[in-house]
Amino acid sequence: MEKILSTLQETFVTKLGGTVGEWAPKLIMALITLIIGLWIIKMIMRGIGKMMDKSQIDETLKPFLLTLAGFLLKVMLFIAVASQIGIETTSFIAVLGALSLAVGMALQGALGNFAAGVLLLIFRPFKKGDLIEVQGELGFVTEISILATTMETFQNKTAIVPNGPLFGGNIINYSRKGNVRADIPFAIRYGSDIEKAKEIVLNVLKNSKYVLQDPAPSVYVTELTNTNIQLTALPFTTVADYWDVYWGLRGEIATALGNAGYDAPYEQRVIHMKNA
Repeated sequence: MEKILSTLQETFVTKLGGTVGEWAPKLIMALITLIIGLWIIKMIMRGIGKMMDKSQIDETLKPFLLTLAGFLLKVMLFIAVASQIGIETTSFIAVLGALSLAVGMALQGALGNFAAGVLLLIFRPFKKGDLIEVQGELGFVTEISILATTMETFQNKTAIVPNGPLFGGNIINYSRKGNVRADIPFAIRYGSDIEKAKEIVLNVLKNSKYVLQDPAPSVYVTELTNTNIQLTALPFTTVADYWDVYWGLRGEIATALGNAGYDAPYEQRVIHMKNA
């Protein structure tokens, strides 16, 4: 019995020693690879960061790109380390792919917003501070994140619009050219002096501190209705002063026309009587 136990003990020690002798170099090389790899990744990330600082990449996009690059490099490093130890990397990659697919299906909506956010930051149809109209919301852009865009409306409300629907819909950027035209409609009666009315309204536009003189403001007849003559004042202004012009000058135009003797138009009907 003692001989059997002694034999088993010697066999176990021999196999253990052989196993340790076989695995020890692999573990040491894997550890060295891991340490050196992490140091190299750190240097690479520092270089990428400096390149981004010198480039014109959007500030909001830089952290995302750095995080993504660091994650991909570390995944590649860990796969290489696992391969050195002797772990079958093909099965590991297959499991990682299946896990990514499952997460992608679960977060389909969020990933759509994420992808749209990346495209917004790359193509930049608008930037922070622009006045835009998207998804029925009109306001100034205060933040462009990966998942949503935040806007401040003229009613001092905060609108948070998901990037997916935003990028997939119409985007109207009022700030792209630096100025915007505020169309102000008004009407006069038939028989009134049209040219004089246009001159009066033009004087209002030219004397307003909110109206730009380049491009020059203008006034045109836009429609002849059954009851009146429709005209539209076309002043240009800055984005910040848009509502001061659009709403504020309506009262000034009405006052100036009233002082010049232009009465408010009213609905008229002409009735022709047949002789009995």
